[in-house]
Amino acid sequence: MHDFLTLAATRRSVRAYDADRPVEPEKTRRCLEAARLSPSACNAQPWRFIVVDEPALKDRVAALTSGGILPMNHFTRQAPVVVVVVQEPANLTSNFGAAVKRKAFPLLDIGIATAHFCLQAAAEGLGTCILGWFDERGVRAALGIPGRSRPLLVLTLGYPADAERPKKRKPIEKIAARNAYASPWPSG
Repeated sequence: MHDFLTLAATRRSVRAYDADRPVEPEKTRRCLEAARLSPSACNAQPWRFIVVDEPALKDRVAALTSGGILPMNHFTRQAPVVVVVVQEPANLTSNFGAAVKRKAFPLLDIGIATAHFCLQAAAEGLGTCILGWFDERGVRAALGIPGRSRPLLVLTLGYPADAERPKKRKPIEKIAARNAYASPWPSG
């Protein structure tokens, strides 16, 4: 079992999948459970995760992530599973707090839930990539998503085809401060 920092260090955006290796349903369920257990403002839980693993439908949704003016995300077709993260209407207290504080609490909540899903996937030996670039109308139509709900993200899910690579991240001293914005975090 990984400790959390090891898990955080090894989780990465995977863009090459072993297309011949299916994802076990119990692993997908544990990823969904991790997302379900994530916190949300006023316990709104403004999300729904649509797991798309039927091959023809999965290919149709994957194609909706890589078309258009800028051809991107062609790797999505390799992933044996795609997961569409749908923003659901939040509860009254979350919406009120979001309006008063001018913060998009549902979007923050969905980010947290998605991170939980992806970290659990990494713990299961699976790879993920979080995509915001896709044909929203097409995904909505393909999956029958109703008008008050919005497909916000598409996740690819599967076994990585390539080896882990080291992450390139700024040092802590560049991203953290202590007691004041301009007070650097102590090095070492």
